[in-house]
Amino acid sequence: MTELPVAIIGAGPQGLAAAAHLTERGLPVVVVERGDGPGAAVSEWGHVRLFSAWPELTDAAARRLLEPMGWSAPTSGYPTGAEWVNEYLAPLAEALGDRITYGATVTGISRQGRDKVVDGGRRSQPFVLHIRDAEGSESRLSARAVIDASGTWSLPNPAGADGIPALGEAAASERISYRIPDDVSELAGSHVVVVGAGHSAAHTALRLGELARRSPDTQVTWLLRRGSAMNVFGGGAADELPERAALGSRARKMIDEGLGNLVTGFRVAEFRADRDDLTIVAEDGRDVAEVSQVFALTGFRPDTQMLRELRIALDPALEAVAGIAAEIDPNIHSCGTVAATGAAQLTQPEPGVFIVGSKSYGRAPTFLALTGYEQVRSVAAHLAGDLEAAARNELALPETGVCGGSGDFGDDGGCCAAPATVSLQTDGRPLLGILS
Repeated sequence: MTELPVAIIGAGPQGLAAAAHLTERGLPVVVVERGDGPGAAVSEWGHVRLFSAWPELTDAAARRLLEPMGWSAPTSGYPTGAEWVNEYLAPLAEALGDRITYGATVTGISRQGRDKVVDGGRRSQPFVLHIRDAEGSESRLSARAVIDASGTWSLPNPAGADGIPALGEAAASERISYRIPDDVSELAGSHVVVVGAGHSAAHTALRLGELARRSPDTQVTWLLRRGSAMNVFGGGAADELPERAALGSRARKMIDEGLGNLVTGFRVAEFRADRDDLTIVAEDGRDVAEVSQVFALTGFRPDTQMLRELRIALDPALEAVAGIAAEIDPNIHSCGTVAATGAAQLTQPEPGVFIVGSKSYGRAPTFLALTGYEQVRSVAAHLAGDLEAAARNELALPETGVCGGSGDFGDDGGCCAAPATVSLQTDGRPLLGILS
């Protein structure tokens, strides 16, 4: 099987970096991307500025591939998603050339002639990827190994506090968005609700708060499941990602200035729709009424359907790769306290299969681009037989205390702590957002 390519699913930051490392090591590679270009998911939030600086957003093997072609790595500043694509991911994809196939969706992966149950001769068989193109035509691709770098963007978490859609959530889908908005001007004068406690939610609340500052008849309500707003505002000076610290500081300043409502301890149980608006009902019976639009930004989860016929091990709580779950548990770790996770930790019960990037973290919100680049460096070394390089740790992460605790509601008094309401306002400065 050594003459077969390594199949990479996804032409995002980690998928392209994996292709660069494998190419550098002389291994054949095929990248299968369902979007129509590189970084398709990143492009969907292209209007958002990252809080990771340029030196933390490019991969070493990718730089080595691009620099002889006259490309220079940006050395400072915080790009938007669109800038990340245009100035790095698109040139990298162009350098990789016809190794990438666009408009192709992997619908399933298995061992050739073996379903998940069959042991006999399993390891000697190549992998077979079933692929459907944009026109609906199907094909098969044989591979010696599979790197799943497809991310989690396609499967956002619901607004419902139970982890499943709240009652009426599906029926109200036209008024619920699971993405960070760009132009919110059409919402002026309406009541807009943000659900979530992470950086995407903070970014969205800031943007809507700026709208409320310009149009005072706009009402903004920010709903948190947690009983405390403390973790929402970040680690301040303790955060070694300064732009992320600034995001939290601006959110805190808005609260102090008193426009809008930040409601804690609100766990969404139901959406009730009438002809003109929504009412959002919490598990404790409180409600938020006359809502025109909801932005539910409660994180993402991995879609593992295409891996169903492979033998994979995921943590039962995080849905992360089992071998790294203990290192990334957000109840314990922050973005900067996780250890490096390389090929040894990412290895699956199905030899030759690796889940990398944000998908490897499952529902944990602590993923950074640097972590993914270290993952694919190690995996590429492993597939090339360089076990010493695969085992080496080359990762240095910034320390921060702001990414932990997503599994903790932060209630001072347990499940029944009294909810709090505080005010929200924006200062109109540039918006910086989500985890890279």
